[in-house]
Amino acid sequence: MYESGDQAKKGTNQELEFLASMTSEERDLLLGRVQPFMKLMMQYRCAIREMETKLQVLNDEFSLQHERNPFESIESRVKEPMSIIEKMRRRGWDLTVDNIEDKLNDVAGVRVICSFVEDIYYLASMLSAQDDLTVLQVKDYIKNPKENGYRSLHLIIQTPIFLSDQKKNMRVEVQFRTIAMDFWASVDHKLKYKKNVKNPEMIAGELRKCADIISSVDQRMQEIRTMIEEGEIDD
Repeated sequence: MYESGDQAKKGTNQELEFLASMTSEERDLLLGRVQPFMKLMMQYRCAIREMETKLQVLNDEFSLQHERNPFESIESRVKEPMSIIEKMRRRGWDLTVDNIEDKLNDVAGVRVICSFVEDIYYLASMLSAQDDLTVLQVKDYIKNPKENGYRSLHLIIQTPIFLSDQKKNMRVEVQFRTIAMDFWASVDHKLKYKKNVKNPEMIAGELRKCADIISSVDQRMQEIRTMIEEGEIDD
């Protein structure tokens, strides 16, 4: 995201203050001076590529069989070093490469944006059935939304990567959302960082109402698609 000069300067000052508050070990880790940390981040990037490839294969097969795509787009990221350090601190864990790998499930993340809720569960089911993948955790915030209205399906999936000298299992968090769910989550995320908001409880209530409306729209769009497909079969 592009920033204005004043915003960029403010962000730089905050980062310098954050760096100054770190131990030498934390600074080395953040600045990429520790080889094991860099190696681990490379492995997470490889795991993301493996997951993206699997999803693209499912997309190609589905589009050939059904003449439409089960998802609209895929986004991915490896968690920023500063975010990793902040999360480790919040949890009270020692900042070591082993702890990052053992305790954090969301260092590697893939987000899949679908048009319909039905496609979310189809893709999740197809991934779960692949014999080289292991689903370690499922959090279904579509059937059981968060209190603030957030909806998404989260899977922690263990996938193998093949290096020059070994095969290694890595964890990737895969999030599935509809376009509407992703729109709501994006707006909610931006509003969370607004300062001096008046009546925050009222705003939170309005966001929950919007989430419910979006859920109803998703359901209705699914019903319309089903009617169209059934009509095509009847013809």
